[in-house]
Amino acid sequence: MDTSDLYRDVTGLAQSSPAWVRAAFDVWTVYGLWLFGVLFAVVWWRARRRDADRPVALALLAPAATALAHAVSTGVKYAVSEERPCRGVAGAAAPLVACPPPGDWSFPSNHSALAGAAAVALVAAAPRLAPVVVPAALLMAFSRVFAGVHYPHDAALGLLLGGSVAALAVVVAARPATAAVRAARAGGIRPALRLTGPGAPGAASGAARNVPGCRLP
Repeated sequence: MDTSDLYRDVTGLAQSSPAWVRAAFDVWTVYGLWLFGVLFAVVWWRARRRDADRPVALALLAPAATALAHAVSTGVKYAVSEERPCRGVAGAAAPLVACPPPGDWSFPSNHSALAGAAAVALVAAAPRLAPVVVPAALLMAFSRVFAGVHYPHDAALGLLLGGSVAALAVVVAARPATAAVRAARAGGIRPALRLTGPGAPGAASGAARNVPGCRLP
């Protein structure tokens, strides 16, 4: 797949954009993934305060599925070993950020894979976040091309790969993860309850009375 011409167009657009636009993309492409990390924490904190077990399981699965997608993306990256366009495309505008060193391969974009996976996993856990996380993932993928460190196909297929891996992970693991959360809540063990939340009022404390030596805060 050759998207060199489109890469030249996007990087040319980047270089001709106002300085504040370039600065904004520079910040987003480097730090934008932190937004998903913050949302992971918020979704988990809200879920653990609910009685239902499945929302907690999905909230805990979200970062795990994203980490799995990153591992798969990294494996593909080293299997394909595609050179970065900031070294491989003649006549392209200079990248906005430093070109990664040789051996840091281009396909697929790990940033895009992480963003795609995080968006899918967060939508599964909190569907109301879709209007926030889907555009954020698309913007992250575009920013990698705009910054000049990835081909367009790196970003597009990275999004697809990350989202697919996360979706499959959530589908496969949702039921056993829900059962694990239910068991952890029923066990009444303090470290587990800090992770899952107590569930229905009185349920964990009632279970804890059946566990010798267990005291709940």
